[in-house]
Amino acid sequence: MAVTRLVGAVDWSAVGAAFAGLPVAVAIPLTLALLLRQTLNAVPLTYYVPGLGLWRSMQNDLSANVVATFTPPPADIVVRVAMFRSWGVDPTSGMAGVTLNTAKFYAVRFLAPTLGITLLAFQGAERRQWVVAVLCGLVAATMLTALVLLLRGDHLAAWLGRTAGRVVRRFRRATDPDVWAATMVDVRGRSAASLRRGLLPSMVALVGMVLADALVLLVALRACGVTGLTVVDVLAPFLLAYPLTLFPLFGLGLLDAILVGTWTTVAGVEQEGAIVAATIVWRAVTILGTLLLGGISLTAWRVRHRAAVPTSS
Repeated sequence: MAVTRLVGAVDWSAVGAAFAGLPVAVAIPLTLALLLRQTLNAVPLTYYVPGLGLWRSMQNDLSANVVATFTPPPADIVVRVAMFRSWGVDPTSGMAGVTLNTAKFYAVRFLAPTLGITLLAFQGAERRQWVVAVLCGLVAATMLTALVLLLRGDHLAAWLGRTAGRVVRRFRRATDPDVWAATMVDVRGRSAASLRRGLLPSMVALVGMVLADALVLLVALRACGVTGLTVVDVLAPFLLAYPLTLFPLFGLGLLDAILVGTWTTVAGVEQEGAIVAATIVWRAVTILGTLLLGGISLTAWRVRHRAAVPTSS
C-alpha cells in the first residue's frame, strides 16, 4: 500500500478510533462541500456549449464519470452524445466543449501548485517547493497560451493539433497528426466565441472546484479530531501536490501518502491515525460520493429520456 511504503506502518487501531469518533452530523457539511465541488466543476461547460444549463452540465459530467469508471471507452462519450441529443444540443458542439473543458482542467491542475506556494511564501517555503511550483506554473501557462492561440485562426489551430499529434505518436503509433490537426481546426471553429467569453469565469470556477475539494478534506480532518494543523498547513501541501491527481482515481494512494506524511510531520506522529482516517473519509466522499451522484444522474436521465438511451444490438 502506498501509504505504508511512504509513511511507514500505520496504527490501524488509531484509525479505527478516529472513525468511531466521527459525528454523524458531519455528513451534512461533507455533502454540501461535495455538491459545491461538482457544481463548480460543471460551470465551464455552460459557457462552451450553447443551450446547456448548469444542471444539465452537471448531469452530463457526473454520468460520464460513472460510465468511464466501470466501462471501457468510448462508452462515456456515447453517453455524453446521447444526452446532448436528448436535450436538443448539437453533439459536435457539445463534445468540442467537453474537449475545451478537459484542456482547461489540465491547466488548472498545474496552476494549483502556484496557489500553494503563494500561501507558503510568507512562512518560508522550501527550495524544492518553489521548483515544483515554478515548473508547474510554466506548464499551466503553456497550456493556457495554447488555448488562447486557438482564437487566432485555423492555421495556428492546425499547427497546434499537428504538433500535439506528433508528440502523442511517439507513444501511440496509430496516431495521425493530420487527423489531430483537422480536429483542432473544427474545435476552434465551433468554440472560439465560447472560449473568449468563458475563459476567465471558467478558470475561476475550476480553481474554486479545487478549493472545494480541499474543503472536503479540511472538514474531514477536523471531524476526525486532527489538531495542530492550520488551514494553510492543510491547503498548501494539497495544492502543491494536486498535479498528482492526473494519475488514475485522482492519484489514489500516491497523493494520500504524500499528504499523510506531510501533515504527520507537522502535527506529530500521535495524530497519524486520525490523519489517515480523514484522508479515507475524503476519498470516500469525493470518489464514492461522486460515483453515487453519477449513478443517480444517469438513472434519472434514462427514466426521462428512454428513447435516447443507446442500446446494444
